[in-house]
Amino acid sequence: MSTRVLGLVRASHPEPAAAVTVVAALLAAGVGHSAAGVVLVALTVLASQLAVGWSNDLIDAERDAAVGRTDKPVTTGEVAQPTLARATAVAAVAVPVLALAGGPAAAACATLGLVSALLYNRPLKSTPVSVLPYAVSFGALPAFVVLALPGSPVPPAWLVAAAALLGAGAHFANVLPDLADDARTGVRGLPHRLGPVGSRLAAAGLLLAATVALVLGPPGPPSWTGLSAVAAAVAVPAVGWYAGRATAGRSATAFRAVLVVALIDVVLLVTSGRVV
Repeated sequence: MSTRVLGLVRASHPEPAAAVTVVAALLAAGVGHSAAGVVLVALTVLASQLAVGWSNDLIDAERDAAVGRTDKPVTTGEVAQPTLARATAVAAVAVPVLALAGGPAAAACATLGLVSALLYNRPLKSTPVSVLPYAVSFGALPAFVVLALPGSPVPPAWLVAAAALLGAGAHFANVLPDLADDARTGVRGLPHRLGPVGSRLAAAGLLLAATVALVLGPPGPPSWTGLSAVAAAVAVPAVGWYAGRATAGRSATAFRAVLVVALIDVVLLVTSGRVV
């Protein structure tokens, strides 16, 4: 039993699942949710992340075995596929059930984000529109958080747009380390079609656009901190590219630079709650 539970935790993609859940909880606190509201948001987002992570490993089981992914519990036999399928179904059903406590609009938004992410896992991952589910699901996250407030206020367009751009940029950044393995198993999403250089440029451009939206979107003049974040979103990828030119780790350096900009955007997203 303990091995199975540990396998389920590992198959859930625990690091990104925890990160997204924490970001959602912090944003919920920032926009004015009560303690109970923050817990509701966190549980809903966690259930969604679990469903997406488990379904991803379930769908990719044969491909992961083909490339020798020993870090995948389904491939190593720690978790059986039927167990993972049942866990995915339970987590997926829990999302709208939990979100309904925030109202029907919030539940619809949370469900949209989940369905979009599941559609990425199959069939959109290997299509030219693979970036679309990331944009929709990330955009749905702050919309759900705001709609779950008492009275279901309308989420600011700039906040939803910024999150969607952040998600789209994250798609390109997330795929970069796996381009070679994906090519061996026939995955042909948009990043694979653009290639490493095109994907790095797309990630940097989309994350810069997200930064601009988060800095210029709120009412009032932008702060010096915000303008500094925009400058960093321009400079960091350029510095990362230049630093990697003379080294064998060019791709790794550029990838880390993109992650720095993504982190800046996440901080801006969380702190934007005070102006919603």
